[in-house]
Amino acid sequence: MASSLGQITLPRAPSSKIGLLRRRFGRPMIRTRIGFNGRIASVLTNNKAGEQAGVSAKASVSQKVIEEEAKVLVGTYARAPVVLSSGKGCKLFDPEGKEYLDCASGIAVNALGHGDPDWLQAVTEQAAVLAHVSNVYYTIPQIELAKRLVASSFADRVFFCNSGTEANEAAIKFSRKFQRFTHPEDKEVATGFIAFTNSFHGRTLGALALTSKEQYRTPFEPIMPGVTFLEYGNIQAATDLISSGKIAAVFVEPIQGEGGIYSATKEFLQSLRTACDAAGSLLVFDEVQCGLGRTGLMWAYEAFNVTPDIMTVAKPLAGGLPIGAVLVTEKVAETINYGDHGSTFAGNPLVCNAAIAVVDKVSNPSFLSSVSSKGRYFKDLLVKKLGGNSHVKEVRGEGLIIGVELDVPANSLVNACRDSGLLILTAGKGNVVRIVPPLVISEEEIERAVEIMSQNLYALD
Repeated sequence: MASSLGQITLPRAPSSKIGLLRRRFGRPMIRTRIGFNGRIASVLTNNKAGEQAGVSAKASVSQKVIEEEAKVLVGTYARAPVVLSSGKGCKLFDPEGKEYLDCASGIAVNALGHGDPDWLQAVTEQAAVLAHVSNVYYTIPQIELAKRLVASSFADRVFFCNSGTEANEAAIKFSRKFQRFTHPEDKEVATGFIAFTNSFHGRTLGALALTSKEQYRTPFEPIMPGVTFLEYGNIQAATDLISSGKIAAVFVEPIQGEGGIYSATKEFLQSLRTACDAAGSLLVFDEVQCGLGRTGLMWAYEAFNVTPDIMTVAKPLAGGLPIGAVLVTEKVAETINYGDHGSTFAGNPLVCNAAIAVVDKVSNPSFLSSVSSKGRYFKDLLVKKLGGNSHVKEVRGEGLIIGVELDVPANSLVNACRDSGLLILTAGKGNVVRIVPPLVISEEEIERAVEIMSQNLYALD
């Protein structure tokens, strides 16, 4: 099929460049098509046509992609030397057909795995009808998705954007606007923010200012001023600063993902809620990575008996398509006017219909229960199989956001596991293995993942 979502076709060179390509490689170029099952249908190569299906041609595809990437893309990513061309469920495949068990899920994005039939139907049916018209007009999928998010959470209203960092940028603006709206007579209103150690809120200048790692911020200074970083979990320090009356909002992740899979305590989040209420500051929960079923609850805040004023979500919401959302209470929403914020692509019919399929599936109580039980099984196996290793200090997390803390850098284990067919991530200061598989992972796949990790522990030495 010409429009198959399961195929990747390397672009045909413009006609003006055909001669150049022929001169460069000495022979006519042949288009590459990688089928849904990760096998090669035809190969981009300067080999003769009769060699298209040969082993040497097959083995060259990933390397050619890696070489071409270095010529045309800005070098912002230290990529693993793997080309992924297709996926199904919790499995991914490279062009040569090697299989990988995906316990990274696009950094906690692919909640339903790859090629989920309900998600695929939602995308293809909506794409055939209406993909984008902008927020100048009303569209039905956007309203339907917002209704589901409101019904499943503390929120009264929703603002859509395109990513987690955009959601946090919007939350920054909403927080400052709220302070000016609620203090119209004051010449100076609260504009400061509190964030915490090990935090990660994004890479745009506002969200970056709330992100604790100095190496992310230093090259781009000066960034947004007015942010104070406090120790994650330090109740007294947070309460004292909030009570100063200078804090517009407190940004906190109920469970830190990038920071190392650290969970807040109920006492800490409840103290933030109490202090914000007393001072008139807003409490913002960043659930970009830990929300929408990842912990075994629809939203991570539910485990703490604390509700925020604003919550940012993104990663898993549209099952792999770019989306972000800011969920707010009515008291915040009423301070925002036409023109205060906006986005060209945000909440378009295509991405919202995909997100509806994700929300409908994840919000099912039996689905959430399965995430909880699989998370416990995963952690128990990790403790059993890895806990005896001298480098393994702790296994922690909730549901299917799991961290394995080591006393050495985790890269060697992550790389060895990748070579053995398992994709996992690092977190924290590079010494935490982050495991965030699709929420549909099976117990058999969990067992396989732990076995691969166990077999590769030697890499830590």
